[in-house]
Amino acid sequence: MSTVTPLIAGMKLPKFVRVEQYFPHNELSEDQIRKIIADNFAKPEFKNTIKPGMKICITAGSRGVSNIVVITRAIVDNVKALGGEPFIIPAMGSHGGATAEGQRGILEAYNITEESMGCPIRATMETVKIGHADEIDVDVQIDKYASEADGIIVVNRIKAHTGFKGKYESGLMKMMTIGLGKQAGAYVAHSAGDDNMPPRLLAIGSEIIRKAPVIMGIGLMENAFDKTYRIEFVEPQKIAEVEPVLLEDAKAAMAKIFLDACDVIILEKIGKNYSGGGMDPNVVGRSRLPIGIKSERMGIFGLSEESHGNATGMGRADVGTMRFFKQISFNDTYPNAITDHDSSVYKIPLIMDNDKECIQASMAICLNMDPENPKILILKNSLEVESMLISEALVPEAKTRPELTITSEPFELEFDEEGNFITSY
Repeated sequence: MSTVTPLIAGMKLPKFVRVEQYFPHNELSEDQIRKIIADNFAKPEFKNTIKPGMKICITAGSRGVSNIVVITRAIVDNVKALGGEPFIIPAMGSHGGATAEGQRGILEAYNITEESMGCPIRATMETVKIGHADEIDVDVQIDKYASEADGIIVVNRIKAHTGFKGKYESGLMKMMTIGLGKQAGAYVAHSAGDDNMPPRLLAIGSEIIRKAPVIMGIGLMENAFDKTYRIEFVEPQKIAEVEPVLLEDAKAAMAKIFLDACDVIILEKIGKNYSGGGMDPNVVGRSRLPIGIKSERMGIFGLSEESHGNATGMGRADVGTMRFFKQISFNDTYPNAITDHDSSVYKIPLIMDNDKECIQASMAICLNMDPENPKILILKNSLEVESMLISEALVPEAKTRPELTITSEPFELEFDEEGNFITSY
């Protein structure tokens, strides 16, 4: 018990129901993925870029990309089949504590290792200046090992970004600018703020295409279940033109919450494996942008193991738990804040003893909530949103949405002896 416990004890938790959200299943099987990659490598415009003995750099990012092991290994195998000598680099800006060892560790957590990939992994934070983006007057730099390669294959998921909107968000341009640029390049890219990121990605990415040996881009696109549904190979000179089209397709396929608003939204976990921002505002809101479900308050229970202590995004929440606080590695979190030129999403929320008090405190600090009929939504994280819990006050709206199905009668939430959430859904 803390001094806060008696102050929030009067917040009675409502009953909840289990809800399923419908999204189409159009994901590719592993065999289909391997075939798509092999078929594209057989096309002259890609096959002819790799000659025997060429050293080919393949980018690998820090996000929880679907099928990333299958995809990366298939790329490695096809490069080898053409006589190339592939190697992989961690391409992830300042993640992993902005250290080579930390970034290699992130790849290992995804099972991207030299043994599983069958090729070397070369990790460094050292960059080399390769040009200058005249439009924004900044030097352009990329990973030292990438700069020494005979060819670079840029691989990344194309999706809506969590902090800005434009023709270029998360995708191939960002992988070149932020991923290949490492912490130094990411810092420069972010130096004009989020609103200026799309044109900066275009300017820096275009200079990298002109000056670095980029031989192809491979865009990965995921459906609402975070499964690969499309893979596009793009010639480097066409990336600037093609990527915005692929981005719109990816946005149409992404998950969402089919409710307009709630008083409190609860996430069981946040983490960099779910979103670059720890949680995806395109889904859960809590952004300066008019995106995602609207909520007055947010609570978070914990941090994913895959995030390696990086608690980016916690500043979007109002309340957290002591368990969450103990999971934070400031050494892994704060390099992102410095690189982003921003502190807002790195601030620590109110910390409660346990999950139950996290919900109660989130309710207690609401201004406009009806305490007798609170509208509360509980999610596992911002990626897995096909199953969720909603309080009884949200049931009438849910019944009007054809994409939602209520799958249970109302019930009380369950907590263990320490007050930690144990309800299944």
